[in-house]
Amino acid sequence: MRKPFGADDEPEDSVGIHKARLWTAAGDGRVLCALCSHRCEINPGHFGVCGVRENRAGKLVTRAYGEVVAASADPIEKKPFFHFFPGTTSFSIAASGCNFRCSYCQNWQISQLRPINGPSAGGRRLTPGDIVRLAGNHGCRSISYTYTEPTIFFEYALDTAILARAAGLTNTFVTNGYLTAEAVKLIRPFLDAANVDLKAFRDDTYRKICGARLQPVLDTIALLRKLGIWVEVTTLVVPGLNDGDEELRDIARFLAGVDRNIPWHLSRFHPDYEVQDVPATPLASLRRAAEIGREKGLRFVYTGNVSGESEPTLCPNCRTKLIRRHGFEVIENRLLNDRCPRCGEILPGVFTSPAAVSIPL
Repeated sequence: MRKPFGADDEPEDSVGIHKARLWTAAGDGRVLCALCSHRCEINPGHFGVCGVRENRAGKLVTRAYGEVVAASADPIEKKPFFHFFPGTTSFSIAASGCNFRCSYCQNWQISQLRPINGPSAGGRRLTPGDIVRLAGNHGCRSISYTYTEPTIFFEYALDTAILARAAGLTNTFVTNGYLTAEAVKLIRPFLDAANVDLKAFRDDTYRKICGARLQPVLDTIALLRKLGIWVEVTTLVVPGLNDGDEELRDIARFLAGVDRNIPWHLSRFHPDYEVQDVPATPLASLRRAAEIGREKGLRFVYTGNVSGESEPTLCPNCRTKLIRRHGFEVIENRLLNDRCPRCGEILPGVFTSPAAVSIPL
């Protein structure tokens, strides 16, 4: 039985403000941050859009290193990953902050905490070594950087991921995809999978809802896949915002153009944060979205945030039910390593080892 994440898991050391990566001096004490696609130019004494990265006397530091505001041993299906070591647990951590300002954020209590506004409430100091130790104590197969935006605590995630890989653990990002190419390439040797939240397929929606742009997210999805990182994509289907057939077709068409094997998770919206007057997504809308995804060539489409048994993972060749789930629990897994027991077809995903990514081209 796994121990709860509690008082007996105290860290050995504490950490503080940390040197940032991926920045250059811009003259007159200003710095240019190249971590996310906002690419902020930050004056001395000021923060970037994230409210986490601060220009201190002409040097960029991060205020999101080592203070965890959420930690839990979760089913990997909760991230959601359906083609990445199904049925295992992932030690999931978050630091406060985000580079988006989504009005319907479902983790707004921690994503909208920003060091620019003072110390976060309820955080705990954990070193990267502490996190790896806790993951082992809880019997986890991986560490997931999630709940908020891992780009915001990138240095912390990178240092942890390096130690995790050395300890035989895998690493996943659950991300809004607003990383720069430089950041993706830096984390690549230690990142095994990423679930990218593709919120819409209209740039004006991104600008209005998130304070960001669409194209960098699309570029990240394509780059992650090109570099051999396993990619799954989640779209929260919000009534009146992104649930039109044309927009859903555009998303599905784009994903299929990158790789038909990318699993697309269609998640049900529930009113939250600043959006309380929009009803939950009708189940019929989710089913229609799933149909559109398959019509456009995607081989694996799933609906989420729905009670009961979810859509099974089928063999892409003979359509045998390979993995069945109820909620976040795997109730049947018929895979033989990464193969269908009936026809021998390889299921795209990561099932056997951190280095073995079965992605038929």
